[in-house]
Amino acid sequence: MSQTHPPLFNNVSINMFRLWAYRWLQTFQLAIEEINADPKLLPNVTLGFAILDSGESAHTVLEGVTWLLSGRESSIPNYQCSSPRPLAGVIGDASSSMSIPMARMLGLYRYPQISYFATLPLLSDRSQFPSFFRTIPSDEFQHRGLARLVIHFGWTWIGIIAVEDDYGRLGSQNLKKEIEKVGGCVAFSEFFPTTFSEGRTRQIIEVIRSSSAKAILVISFDSYVMPVLVEASRQNITGKVWVATDAWSMASSLTEMNLQNTLEGTIGFAIRRGEIPELNKFLTSINPYSSPMDIFIKEFWGVTFDCLWPPPVENQELETPTKQLCTGTENLKAIHTPYTDASEIRITYNVHNAVYALAHALHGLYSCQPGEGPFANGACAQGNNFEPWQLLYYLERVHFRKGGEEHFFDVQGNPPAVYDIVNWQMVGAGKMAFVTVGRFEAAALPGQDLILNHSTILWNGGSQQVPISVCSENCPTGHRRAARPGQPLCCFDCLSCSAGEVANNTDSSECSLCPEEFWSNEKRDMCIPKLTEFLSFSEPLGAALVAFTGGCSILVVLVSILFVKYHNTPIVKANNRYLSYLLLLALLLSFLCSFLFIGRPDGFSCLLRQVTFGLVFTFCVSCVLAKTIVVVVAFKATQPSRSLKTWTKENIPNKIIFISLMPQFLVCLLWLSCSPAFPEKNMASQPGKITIECNEGSSTAFWCMLGYMGFLAVASFLLAFIARKLPASFNEASSITFSMLIFISVWTSFLPAYRSTQGKYMVATEVFAILASSSALLVCLFFPKCYIILLKPKRNTREHLLGKPTHKNKK
Repeated sequence: MSQTHPPLFNNVSINMFRLWAYRWLQTFQLAIEEINADPKLLPNVTLGFAILDSGESAHTVLEGVTWLLSGRESSIPNYQCSSPRPLAGVIGDASSSMSIPMARMLGLYRYPQISYFATLPLLSDRSQFPSFFRTIPSDEFQHRGLARLVIHFGWTWIGIIAVEDDYGRLGSQNLKKEIEKVGGCVAFSEFFPTTFSEGRTRQIIEVIRSSSAKAILVISFDSYVMPVLVEASRQNITGKVWVATDAWSMASSLTEMNLQNTLEGTIGFAIRRGEIPELNKFLTSINPYSSPMDIFIKEFWGVTFDCLWPPPVENQELETPTKQLCTGTENLKAIHTPYTDASEIRITYNVHNAVYALAHALHGLYSCQPGEGPFANGACAQGNNFEPWQLLYYLERVHFRKGGEEHFFDVQGNPPAVYDIVNWQMVGAGKMAFVTVGRFEAAALPGQDLILNHSTILWNGGSQQVPISVCSENCPTGHRRAARPGQPLCCFDCLSCSAGEVANNTDSSECSLCPEEFWSNEKRDMCIPKLTEFLSFSEPLGAALVAFTGGCSILVVLVSILFVKYHNTPIVKANNRYLSYLLLLALLLSFLCSFLFIGRPDGFSCLLRQVTFGLVFTFCVSCVLAKTIVVVVAFKATQPSRSLKTWTKENIPNKIIFISLMPQFLVCLLWLSCSPAFPEKNMASQPGKITIECNEGSSTAFWCMLGYMGFLAVASFLLAFIARKLPASFNEASSITFSMLIFISVWTSFLPAYRSTQGKYMVATEVFAILASSSALLVCLFFPKCYIILLKPKRNTREHLLGKPTHKNKK
């Protein structure tokens, strides 16, 4: 087992020594040693390894890959210069940008590659990267989880800043899609370069400062975003919530830079935490003398203990050391650095898992029994001379248990997507800690994938009140959102629901219609039963109509009593007293039929009221018509050369009434037979009310009934008008003319009024027309006679009615 550093990397300039990356390297070596010491895993097989520094360029990465494939320090593409094959698989790279060119080249030969920190979703594409695997979930799952996280807190107005490379650009695009899927919007999306730019940094800070978005999602590694965060702290930008991806959510380098005013309250996704029992002991056991083959250990030692190694003997006189010299005997156990801190191992755990995954795949390959293998004719791979695609077969199907967890890869080479959710909190004077406050598991059932302990979360300034990051405040109940033209969906106005609609949840996108028999309350947040309306006896309008109807009916009865009492007087006998009695009966029935229109409509009242009204009023108008004909005939028959004596017989008025009534009777009979009226609940006539009314069944029959009644009234009016010049003392024609004029006027006015009103007022309009027209007939035809009977009895004589002078008795 050996470590080798090829000469081609000697000239690569490394800007800074990353202690956590060196810890990954040591964890890799620990895993190799554990596997080699395990008698059950890969028995009789010893793993070796080579470690290459990938640097920060694709050229360097591809040089290293070709070196691994050829098996010698000079890169010779498509040639393998050592036997047996020295390479089983590759662990790395940490960066997605560097993993992509590696995966393209290794995929050509189907060499397995397992990354522990490359999260770009593009790497899940098996058509481009058929041999790429990873022990860290794809950012596709992280983006979905981050979108769920921000929406969970009600943050619908999100700012995104990202590093300007593949990781940042593609991550920004995917994250924006996921946020929009769950109903959020992106307020701005800004990119910063991988190399520091003061001007660009200040531009980004100005965008953040001026935006109303309080939640800022950062897609970057800590080293790239550090200048932006430092400038934000320098300008004292507080009140913002920084949402971190797993690339920097556990960056201790940021917590040590006195950025608490800005970064306190940061929340983000972190790679799940794991346990490696022997790690701390292994990390602190190394020193430059026990690991002489480790080419990085002296640089690591100098950075860790802030010391310098003595220069070579020939240069000792030329250089004056500015720091204390390293001795190699310094104690790692006595200090606390990101390297020695094994309490929060996450990416380190992924490195450990990657090595074990490859080892278990090799174990499966070596455990194959001839004749029972997975390849053609049950063949197995040939020992140390296996093909890379054969090991790839076993790696795709690897499934092992380690640290109490199941480890495997899906069809795209991804592990189970499980994240911890961490919150950056102040734990002392100027000290910040990463507190685990929840968990996201992509494979869990909807609603159970995101678990948070809200009581443990602290925001900027130590507040437990969740910050608000919205373009528009949530609409209250009873309102709906109305998008603003040209702006994202999260920017909207709140409009009150229309009558009959409700929104019983805040921030509703639309209002819901109430059920048919319900209506919205004043706040438009609840459906309540509609008010039931009909013309009732108890309400003022109904009571007034009932009182007037009763009064008129009593008057008719009094007039009838008066006429009966003075039955044999000339004024009663005039114009056929029996016809007057029939007319009084018809008027009484006309007034009384009004009661059928008042009260809650039911099947009986609906069936009878219009038919009764039509027949009674036709009977009434027929009596008037008969009376008119009697008046005309009576006077015309007394003139010479007139043969109208037959029209003066007593049964002629009865025949006229019968003949006039029959057509109306037939119309009503046909109406009841074919389309009778019935009660119904009218939901549409008046908003918020249920009008219980009678559906007339056939509007044609209704209007035919009114039309025929109008025809009789017009005929009576015309006949009375013709007879108006007959002797006035005996002539009722004038009274009939005036009463019919009022009758026709009332019902002519009724038509537009009836059509323009609704509900109980439509019924009241018809009742009013009935009462008005009936009252007109009563007043015009009978009140003058009552006046003579009661107040002018001397005029109640035959002579006065015939217009003859009265003679006094001679002495």
